[in-house]
Amino acid sequence: MQAVSSLENQNTEWIDVGCLDDIPSLGARVINSAEGDIAIFRTADNEVFALRDRCPHQGGPLSQGIVLGKRVVCPLHDWKIHLDSGEAVAPDKGCAASFPVKLEGERIMLCLIPNEGCPNE
Repeated sequence: MQAVSSLENQNTEWIDVGCLDDIPSLGARVINSAEGDIAIFRTADNEVFALRDRCPHQGGPLSQGIVLGKRVVCPLHDWKIHLDSGEAVAPDKGCAASFPVKLEGERIMLCLIPNEGCPNE
């Protein structure tokens, strides 16, 4: 199992958001936060990613989209979003904020501070 986190830093506060098995393979789970919902995605290879649960196009719920490889397809208008960066796949343009996430054993740990690099957040 592999976890993805762009900002692995000792000062980052991590919260436990559940077990890997709580998320179906190629599925998502939504975490409510004060700044908005965050979707935690699980790939077929058991990698985990976290994005703001809002498509940059028209705000569709990414958590209800289909996971294909390391992308999610927005259920509203078929936009494809990279799970690792939150960037829309060209020719579409836009970004859903991504969040650091990692696995500690079978537990999913999330940082509520978004990664840098998404100008729309």
